[in-house]
This record gives sequence, structure tokens and C-alpha cells, in this order.
Amino acid sequence: MRNPADQRHELGRFLRSRRERLSPAEAGLPRTSRRRTPGLRREELAVLAGISATWYTYLEQGRDVQASDQVLGALATALGLDRPEEDHLFRLAGRAREDVAEPEPLAAEVAAVPGLLQPHPAYVISATYDVLAHNEAAAALFPSLAGQTPNFVRWTFTAQEARHVVVEWEREARGLLARLRALAGRHPGDERFTRLIDDLHEASPEVRAWWPHHEVQAQRPAGRKRLRHPGLGPLDYAFTAFHPAEQPEQTLVVYSDPRPC
Repeated sequence: MRNPADQRHELGRFLRSRRERLSPAEAGLPRTSRRRTPGLRREELAVLAGISATWYTYLEQGRDVQASDQVLGALATALGLDRPEEDHLFRLAGRAREDVAEPEPLAAEVAAVPGLLQPHPAYVISATYDVLAHNEAAAALFPSLAGQTPNFVRWTFTAQEARHVVVEWEREARGLLARLRALAGRHPGDERFTRLIDDLHEASPEVRAWWPHHEVQAQRPAGRKRLRHPGLGPLDYAFTAFHPAEQPEQTLVVYSDPRPC
């Protein structure tokens, strides 16, 4: 379980990563002499957010200081954060703006839905991407997901077949990791996420390389994904995600409308 000091340092690292990616020109600041570090200086960000430079430095260093909603909102605006990043910032600071209920066991009625959608690949996942139910078409498309207690993120980063099945593996894997970080930010101290993230760091060099970038993304309700079908080769699938009314953290994912790539 993540302790408060770890949480503060995670917040500091996230702020620094976003400060360093923002150029003075993007922030509306005039050009100055050559810079030793990328992005904005701490003092510049503090001025843009209307806060003390010393206090902001303490915040970025992970010291035991508390940021109000107003200060966090000012930092989010100054850094040009999008909504998923802003939500992530608030949660890291312990200022989540909504309570998220813990997931419950999969209802039998929901577990039956993937079978009803056959022959379209379909599965139900938890907040941590555990595969709770799937149909035969999904098992054919993602073979390892038919095993015991499968997890979609672990499969993506640790199963060799994933790099064959997911045609644009690096782009999809990096986006999946960013969405996992955003979800983990909504569950600070949740051992399910801590254990999963620790396992991914141990197993995947890509996770170890990408995690320090602090990328976050919102969950995708729909889109298209290129997957390699075992019998038909590369296909461009449409996918749609649904959430059961009683369990909004569980997700039913359905793939349809396959087109040749």
C-alpha cells in the first residue's frame, strides 16, 4: 500500500514531468537566454499559477505541504493539462473530486452477455483489466486470455503473442499503460493496482522505460484497433466499451465491423 510520502513524491514527479514538457513559448513567456533544463523553470510556473516559488518547489520535492483545490486548478491551467491529467493531479494530491466505489463480483447477467454477442469478440474486464468473462471469439483472437485469472495489461506486456496479435503494438501498449496510470490515480493505496504495476515493472522493460514519463489518458469508449486474426490475418476492428449500471468500473468490450487492413 502506498504511504503518504510515496504519494507526495509521485505528485512531485508528475508536476515536474508536465513542467518540463511545456516550453516558454507555449506558456506565453518571452524568449530568454539559453536554458540548462527543458521546459519551464519552477519560478516561471509559480508566477503563472500565482503561487510562491518556494512553496511550489516544496510541492515538487514531495515535502509535506497541502495544496488546495484552487491551487491545483491554477497549476493545471498553467501547465495546460487536459481533463484526464487534471483529474490525475487532483487524485495524487489527495483531493479527488468524486468517490469511486470498489468493484463487486461480476453479476451472472453481465457474465452471460459476451456469449450472447458471439460471433463478435467480447469480454468483460475489471478496473485493473482482469478478464472476468469472455466468449469463444475473444478466446480465438486473444488466445492467452482463456487461461486462469487472465489480465489484459499483463497479456499485452508479457505475452509474446500480444506483439503479433496487436498490429500497432507500441502505440496501443503505451496508451494502455497511460490509462492504467489514470485508473491507479483514482485508487491511491489500492493493493490491486500496486501489485499489478510492480509486476509490470519487473516483467517489462517497456514499462520501466515509459512509466517515468507520467503519461495519462482517459478511457476510450469507442474507436478502431488493428488486430491479427488467427485465420483471416490483419483486420481493422471497431470496438465499443460499455459499463454495467450497477458496476461502472467493470467494462464490456465488443469488437465488430472487421475490415482488411
